[in-house]
This record gives sequence, structure tokens and C-alpha cells, in this order.
Amino acid sequence: MLTKRIIPCLDVRDGRTVKGVNFTNLRDMGCPVELGLMYESQGADELMFLDITASVEGRAAMLEFVERVADNLSIPFTVGGGVSSRDSVTDLLNAGADKVSMNTAAVKRPELINEVSTQFGSQCCVVAIDARKKETENDEADSKTEWEVLIKGGRESVGLDALEWAEECVSRGAGEILLTSWNRDGMQTGFDIEMVKAFSEKLPIPVIASGGAANPASFVEVFQKAGADAALAASIFHDKIYSIGDVKQAVRSAGISVRY
Repeated sequence: MLTKRIIPCLDVRDGRTVKGVNFTNLRDMGCPVELGLMYESQGADELMFLDITASVEGRAAMLEFVERVADNLSIPFTVGGGVSSRDSVTDLLNAGADKVSMNTAAVKRPELINEVSTQFGSQCCVVAIDARKKETENDEADSKTEWEVLIKGGRESVGLDALEWAEECVSRGAGEILLTSWNRDGMQTGFDIEMVKAFSEKLPIPVIASGGAANPASFVEVFQKAGADAALAASIFHDKIYSIGDVKQAVRSAGISVRY
């Protein structure tokens, strides 16, 4: 049995970790490198650093910051935000990142996924999908729930079905899908089990669940009921409501394999 991964996420703006609700009302949470070191000491399996304004501002992720992270941390980490070309991927990997996460640029030019996975390997090619539940007037019990893709940090809908887009990403060589529920982001009401389950059952690659973690039981639920391969959280860790150790103890107690 593959072990499940617990991944703290650090949204970075202007060199500081921030966190909001539904991608807005951002609060300063501290130095990302210091937080990363704390999470590593608590037993985090990986870290996710997302430069949340890079795509909106039309720039690449901050390489100097990535180098600082690589110099201080020993666990794997992924960097996203402003990844728009093979050159930007080369720069991030050379700066010390283990994986890169693509979102807006991949939606605008899907061929980027092929280029990155071919040149660098699927193992370091993560596609992030920010998905929002579609409003529907059909209230029938058997109606199908659908989700739409958002880009530019959740600011813009592009009319893409999120699950269909995820399948295309897989066909183009993506190695993992980072699936964030826009509706649950920062709400601390639990992961979107229905959405994560739909993607996990359909996709042959690992799905990282993101958005809504409320407590250690949320992680147990998304692993047991939705089949997520990894789960990511920010608010409950940044606000020191729970530690990585608290989550791993609960997951382990439920009979789910996680790293010590």
C-alpha cells in the first residue's frame, strides 16, 4: 500500500506567506522559509509553495526565494505560480525545486504540459486545477455535479469542465493533479469529498486534495472516502490549530499508511 502524503501549502505574495478565504481577504502568516522549516520538523512529507500573484502580474516565480528554500529544507517541495515555459521550469528546477506546478499557463497553452513532461519527466510535472462547483437549476436527485476551471488565482472562469480538463492533462503527461476546491478554500469545513472522489476514480495519476481542511478527521475522510493520494492544507497549520503530527496520528490510528 502506498503511503498517503500530508502537504502544507504556503501561498506566497511579496515574499510572505498569506492565506485567505475563497482566494480573497489575505492575511499575513509569516516567513515562508521559517514556516517550511517548522513543517519539516513536524514531519511534513512535502511542501507546496505557490506564488499566487505571479500569473496575474505576468512574471515568473521568484528564483531567489526558491534558492533560499532549497538551501534550508531537505524534504521535497513544489513551486507554482508564473510557470509558463520550459525555460521557467528549467530555472525553478536549477534553483532547487523538486517539482513545478502549472495552472493558468497550462490552460492557455496546453502544449506546455507535453513540453514539460517530455523534457523533464512526468514525475516533476504537476498541474494545479482550481475548480468551482457549477450552479445548476436541475435539482433532481440523479443530476450530475460538475465543476468549472478557474485561472489567475481563482479570479477568472474559462468555461472548461474541470474533470475533462484533468483527463486532458493526464493525456499530455501530467504526473499529478493538485485539485483545489474554490468553494471550500479557507472555509475549514472539510474537503469536497464528492469532487475529490470523482477525480480520484477517473484519473490514473495521483490526486492531491486541497481546500477546506478543518481538522485531522478531514484528512482521514478524504483518504478513506474519496481516495486522495495526498492532502494539502494551509489555514489549520498556519494558525497552529493542528500540527502535522496531530494529523498523522489521526490518519495512522484510522489504519491508513503514512510516513513517520
